[in-house]
Amino acid sequence: MSKLSHFNAQGEARMVDVGGKPVTLRRACAEGVIHMQPATLRLIMEGAHAKGDVLGVARVAGIMAAKKTAELIPLCHSVPLSKIEVELEARPEENAVYCRATAEAEAQTGVEMEALIAVEIALLTLYDMCKAADRGMTLDAIRLLEKSGGKSGEWRRRD
Repeated sequence: MSKLSHFNAQGEARMVDVGGKPVTLRRACAEGVIHMQPATLRLIMEGAHAKGDVLGVARVAGIMAAKKTAELIPLCHSVPLSKIEVELEARPEENAVYCRATAEAEAQTGVEMEALIAVEIALLTLYDMCKAADRGMTLDAIRLLEKSGGKSGEWRRRD
């Protein structure tokens, strides 16, 4: 059985043992976008939404979610984040809000899941806050952009 298998000899799921791995600076960056009707985006950009600062609330939700990643994803290690940054940018030419999250930690395992969860939850928060105005919003292109640290070193998306 492979050392990296997520299953024990009985076929039961298990966490990967990272105990022997060195603590290194781990960094990951992810992105995603939510598309919406132009009127919905105008409400957000003008701060005229009935629920208030939609982008501010979504940013905080993304940060909070990154800190709880191990509680949301089975078999995911708990990582002591030293940084989580969530950026949200209105893109009127696309009728969309773009999200980019960066996570960092000095740890024995990576922070890719934390960056991805931050993007996903920030965008879902935007959906939740704006669904009364626009139920047709679409989350799209949620993906890892880059990661660094650990044995595998650096990786960057090429497309």
